[in-house]
Amino acid sequence: MQETGPEERPHPTGVDREVLALETELGVFYRRARAAVGELARAVHPDLDPAAYGLLSLLAEDGERRATDIAAYFGVGKATMSRQLRALEEAGLLERRTDPADGRAFLVRLTEDGGRRFRTVSAERRDQWLRHLAAWDREDVVALTRLLHRFNELNAR
Repeated sequence: MQETGPEERPHPTGVDREVLALETELGVFYRRARAAVGELARAVHPDLDPAAYGLLSLLAEDGERRATDIAAYFGVGKATMSRQLRALEEAGLLERRTDPADGRAFLVRLTEDGGRRFRTVSAERRDQWLRHLAAWDREDVVALTRLLHRFNELNAR
């Protein structure tokens, strides 16, 4: 007897229906988040690609990292990371220095201007989240955060 593939299953029931609803909501969330991140990146600098905002966020949090570690963190190749870092450097938001532990590698960090711009945009975004979630119970915000973290951990493996 052949197994049926997902596309061949009869009308969804029970958990299948919930997973389809989750997929729909995640799709809406992803599209809106992608658009919002693009706006945030352009608010930092008009020439930035949406992916740059995540890089800025990571560097703002960590301070300084090796380019290869950043590429691994985001799951992209060295060439992709190099292009993204070069664009941030050309925009004056990022600077490189030789890694003292390994002269063949380099460390990247935000410039003073890059850090200031990122913090300004990030604070404005946080204020916007606070306004959006003001009517929510604190427990709901905590639960959403916990569940999103748990969900994101699935994709980290």
